[in-house]
Amino acid sequence: MTSLERTLTLTVPSATEHLALIREFVANVGSQAGLGDDDVAKLELAVDEACANVIEHAHGHDANKEVTVRATFDTATLRIEVVDEGEGFDPTAVPSTPVEQMVHDRRTGGLGLRVMKSLMDEVSYEILPGDRNRLRLLKRIQK
Repeated sequence: MTSLERTLTLTVPSATEHLALIREFVANVGSQAGLGDDDVAKLELAVDEACANVIEHAHGHDANKEVTVRATFDTATLRIEVVDEGEGFDPTAVPSTPVEQMVHDRRTGGLGLRVMKSLMDEVSYEILPGDRNRLRLLKRIQK
């Protein structure tokens, strides 16, 4: 049996005032894909964290740039792609300092990828010279 795949895309200016719209878009997509309420909440948080990082770190709050959230789903998986036009970063360079140590040292930042990985089934990041950066999040749909 083949599975029908659907793709929905939202592109907004890179500004924190659009995070609520992004969360609403992702929640609607998650519900359409058949995720339960808990998984929709996890998806919203992971995508919100990804987009907040893009707006702050990749785009430096430059609202002339855009954030694109592309959602593709079928009966088995929901895949989210967050596309930005920032310089990108090396996710392997993020120190794997234990959270307890970060709390003890009162460090902020560096938790975004960790949060996303804890909420999603797969997380990957693609940087291609001359192209936009793509953060990919995958959630398996439990039936």
